[in-house]
Amino acid sequence: MKVLIAEDEFTTRMMVQVCLENWGYRVESVTNGVDALRVLQKSEAPHIAILDWEMPELNGVEVCRKVKEMNAETPPYVILLTGRDSKADIVKGFDAGADDYMTKPFNDNELRARVRVAERLVRTQSSLSETVAELRDALNQLEMLESGIALCGSCKKVYNIDDDQWHGFEDILEYGADPRFVRATCPACSKK
Repeated sequence: MKVLIAEDEFTTRMMVQVCLENWGYRVESVTNGVDALRVLQKSEAPHIAILDWEMPELNGVEVCRKVKEMNAETPPYVILLTGRDSKADIVKGFDAGADDYMTKPFNDNELRARVRVAERLVRTQSSLSETVAELRDALNQLEMLESGIALCGSCKKVYNIDDDQWHGFEDILEYGADPRFVRATCPACSKK
């Protein structure tokens, strides 16, 4: 699983990166909020983001807020890693959309545990998104089946609502022009 680290302080960034790589994660690291946001907007964005609060250009809270506003189907799991430890800051981080919050200096075992929780939640979210997509497809097919099939009584062509065209029956079977039709062999023909 891919993890983004956005941390402008070199030592902390390298410590987090080494830990994550030792645990088997693929890591991409940046030093400012603008680059972090750019990486998180990619189609193949990391699934987990560890953001420092105080970074140049955009701070971690601003990045978190902008990422959550993107309304991605499977948004990244965001962990704020910061020296800020007041209750007000913690609440502000969660209000911005952070999924977790850790204070510096961090403990390796705690970081591992939190990243593993993030990984489990990301995998669950991804699985749920796939299931929703499958259910949408099934519902669309059911709606198509319920809509009926237009068949010309003269030429025996079938109307396909998807491409707004009339197709010969053989075309439909051979090219799958209408998903409501599935090639099969009836019992009488299978005996021949």
